[in-house]
Amino acid sequence: MTTVDLNADLGESFGRWVLGDDEAMLDVVTSANVACGFHAGDPLTLRRTAKAAVERGVVIGAQVGYRDLAGFGRRFVDMEVADLTAEIIYQIGALDGLSRSVGGRVRYVKPHGALYNTIVTHPLQAAAVVAAVLAYDPTLPVVGLPGSLFLRLAEEAGLTPVREAFADRAYTADGNLVSRREPGAVLHDPSEIADRVVALVQNGEIRAITGERVAAQADSVCVHGDSPGAVQIAVAVRSALAGAGVGLRPFVTT
Repeated sequence: MTTVDLNADLGESFGRWVLGDDEAMLDVVTSANVACGFHAGDPLTLRRTAKAAVERGVVIGAQVGYRDLAGFGRRFVDMEVADLTAEIIYQIGALDGLSRSVGGRVRYVKPHGALYNTIVTHPLQAAAVVAAVLAYDPTLPVVGLPGSLFLRLAEEAGLTPVREAFADRAYTADGNLVSRREPGAVLHDPSEIADRVVALVQNGEIRAITGERVAAQADSVCVHGDSPGAVQIAVAVRSALAGAGVGLRPFVTT
């Protein structure tokens, strides 16, 4: 049976400010990219999210990003390599400690927002993230955009690269994500999103915003937990995959 991982960005509430429905999403996904406090998430929120993931058997990943609460980690930050490496280690360690306190642990690393997009092509920052994961735990897989410099450097360094596709984001003709500043960058129709995910998993391609078919191999598919209707989208994707004979399974199995 063909299988794929379904992940979501969770733990992004902060204090009394609530974003998304983590409990409901954790009933649907197989992996959880949990914020680490720099772009979103306070310690109590992160610990609660990790505990809920452990209770459901959902794999916990550290979603690391720039120190940018006000911008939700979606603004580029020009940093020295040593600073970025240390901040990534700090974030992984914080979430790992909170996860271990509730019977889980961090099992992979996924950059967030502007950092995710930057290291597709930025050699210094991509190398900084790779160095951080190597220093913390070289057995942790790293999630990124297929064909990115980040995943290439990670593989060359001995890390396990995990190719990711986005269920609810538009793509350019060259396989990159359409900027959130552009109209149509985020998709909202659950049926449309579910159909494109099935096509992605079965045919290895996704349609670009300009109409071209783009090759897209994915080990994991992301549904953004902060999108309007995120739970309905995730449920639709899971149902469509099951209907197409595709099983859901986390990419981390040990």
